[in-house]
Amino acid sequence: MTINTPTEKSASRPADARPRASVLVSGAGIAGTALAYWLDRYGFRVTVVERAPALRGGGQAVDIRGNALDVVDRMGLLAEVRARKTGLRGMSLLDGDGNELKRTTEWTASGGAVGGPDVEILRDELAELIAGATGPGVEYLFDDSVDTLVQGADGVQVRFRSGTERRFDLIVGADGLHSATRRLVFGPEADYLRSTGTYIAGWSVPNHLGLDHWEIIHQHDGHWGSLVMTVRDNTELRVFVGFATDEPLDRMLPRDRADQRALVAERSAHLRWEVPRFLEAMWRTEAFHYDVVAQIRMDRWSKDRVALVGDAGYCCSPLTGQGTSVALTGAYVLAGELHAADGDHRAAFPAYERRLREHVAANQAILDLTHRGTGPFGSLDGTAAREDGDEDGGIAGFDRPGVEMEEAFRAATVFDLPDYS
Repeated sequence: MTINTPTEKSASRPADARPRASVLVSGAGIAGTALAYWLDRYGFRVTVVERAPALRGGGQAVDIRGNALDVVDRMGLLAEVRARKTGLRGMSLLDGDGNELKRTTEWTASGGAVGGPDVEILRDELAELIAGATGPGVEYLFDDSVDTLVQGADGVQVRFRSGTERRFDLIVGADGLHSATRRLVFGPEADYLRSTGTYIAGWSVPNHLGLDHWEIIHQHDGHWGSLVMTVRDNTELRVFVGFATDEPLDRMLPRDRADQRALVAERSAHLRWEVPRFLEAMWRTEAFHYDVVAQIRMDRWSKDRVALVGDAGYCCSPLTGQGTSVALTGAYVLAGELHAADGDHRAAFPAYERRLREHVAANQAILDLTHRGTGPFGSLDGTAAREDGDEDGGIAGFDRPGVEMEEAFRAATVFDLPDYS
């Protein structure tokens, strides 16, 4: 893809725009690229550094809901985002041998109500769209990362892994759940990461099943075993497996990708149906992602000239389905508050935290409902709350998320977006 192809909106700035503070954004995921878009639009000098050699591929399908749709619309990207949506028509529940137990065309576990206003899109495609919309003034540094940073009265001195040294006025960590920026400035990850003890892996395989805009939940002994969904206009399947364990986090999160794949293969070896074939294909695909299901809980998201946005500061976890929406909203608010304060971080960072704190808390609270088991909306073994009297084979909540979940989502997706223009 070509980064920095300006769109009509990204190229238009306030008439009195002038060079403002220089901002280094660490991480070119959704939060980082969205923040770069808004900061550039407000006239800041923006550099984005990304450890990977290019925008990261793979990952799960993500959901854009409520106020986050308004953020995307204000970026001028809503039509393109809707054109890239997964377009799932429904889902099936299979037993361990692949026999269909039931199906629904009302909603899907990954994307919610079918035909509703929410948009489900691949994470990598959304990041591509946002990065492509950033203005030509945004500088991208790939295959590099922040090694050290030292804050001073007039800026932050940064040494990159490549050996280059530069000074910036402000730093924003948008580098995800295992944020290096957070570790450098706020201390060890263990102080903030709240693990559920569940781990999820996802990867791409060819659509040899011939599914047509469809999702499958495959269960094993009454529990969620794997989830399969069509993507990229039915040319691919994204496969997800999950498992829970009490083993230490460091043992379950090896850094080497080959070790991660070996661990996933070992923990999923008991699954039947098509899973053995999926696991074999896992070794040949580049689009592979594996991590713990966790949240980041912090009392503060900023310290002097450094702030955090998205998963780095307040990861909601994939099981809430809200991480992307919160990241988009957080990037919009952080850039907007810096714009409103004319770049004064001493006013902007506290305002950002005050405005967003309650919204983040509401979204993180969804995990208490979704993680009553290891399934996308609770467990399939009947341990989730039965508000609807569902007794069909002990499968709770397959046909609908339930009243409690719907109320939680309504509360979490309502946010009064300020107008910073």
